[in-house]
Amino acid sequence: MKPTTITNKNARKFPFVDFQYQASNLEDFTGCCAKTSKSLRDISRDYFDSEANHDFLSDAAVFGTLIATAAVPIIFGVSAVLELCRALPF
Repeated sequence: MKPTTITNKNARKFPFVDFQYQASNLEDFTGCCAKTSKSLRDISRDYFDSEANHDFLSDAAVFGTLIATAAVPIIFGVSAVLELCRALPF
């Protein structure tokens, strides 16, 4: 709805609303220049068919490197905890 401006200083804080406002009519619109849009499924299928395959090997190599880099400190940490448990008298 279209708000109208308030010119009175003592008026309410909220703007008055013109309740007679009418939206534009689209009955005469033909849409001859509008393109039909693809669905999200079609867009994602196009992406995964063409672009994702090119980057898969490099992404897999980076992911494997990150996993190996993160696994080394975890293995050494577990080893240190086991050594500590063996050293403590029970």
